[in-house]
Amino acid sequence: MEPLMVLLILLAGTAGGFLNTLAGGGSIITLPLLIFLGLPAPVANGTNRIALMWQNMVAISNFRHKGFFPWKLGLIWGIPALFGAIAGSHLAISIPEETFNRILAIVMFLVLGLIIWKPKTSPHLAAEKIASNNKLLGIIIFFFVGAYGGFIQIGVGFFIIAILAFLTGSSLVQINSLKVIIIAIYMLSSLLVFIINGQVDWVLGLTLAVGNGLGAWLGSQIAIKRGDRWIKVVLVIGVLLLAGRLLGFY
Repeated sequence: MEPLMVLLILLAGTAGGFLNTLAGGGSIITLPLLIFLGLPAPVANGTNRIALMWQNMVAISNFRHKGFFPWKLGLIWGIPALFGAIAGSHLAISIPEETFNRILAIVMFLVLGLIIWKPKTSPHLAAEKIASNNKLLGIIIFFFVGAYGGFIQIGVGFFIIAILAFLTGSSLVQINSLKVIIIAIYMLSSLLVFIINGQVDWVLGLTLAVGNGLGAWLGSQIAIKRGDRWIKVVLVIGVLLLAGRLLGFY
């Protein structure tokens, strides 16, 4: 690859990893770039997952180093998401793309409202403290979250944050530490499906992964040091950008 192309991929990966770790929507940057570089859409979708997998592993490591590692809840809700991702990676969306994008954009604004208006949070995030009915509801919900993430992934971080805020009532820092665990679990199965079907460009994917990993490290650092207020700022900006893109404003 030419140096300019490598730099472009690294910069896009860093921005995408940063957004994905703090909020979501980073794939709205990286997926179009991969397609612009000449990859067919299915290959771009699969290639992007190499970077997403590495990005979440880096974020998990950094959160864990700082004392945020809710692995029990991650397994409880990550495993059903894993099976959902397998199904989603084999399915195509049945509704027209334009209709789907408009629905997703509307949902993004609803998610934004839920994130901004969150009446109370808990400083702790432990499986033992989550009500059993919320655990069961989460298992069901995250199967479908995994199915969507397995299909296209774009914007899934916003949904996961909103869902976890509802189910756990925890802080956004804690929620982000759990989010990256869940995504890493289901991303593994989704990536394997794309690999088995030959829908991955390893050179571009590994290059993008370097950038995503750096962005994930930066994002998790800010989440830990700056707390909920900074995460909300990134969430608002990310949702508005993603929704505007889906509605065709730019």
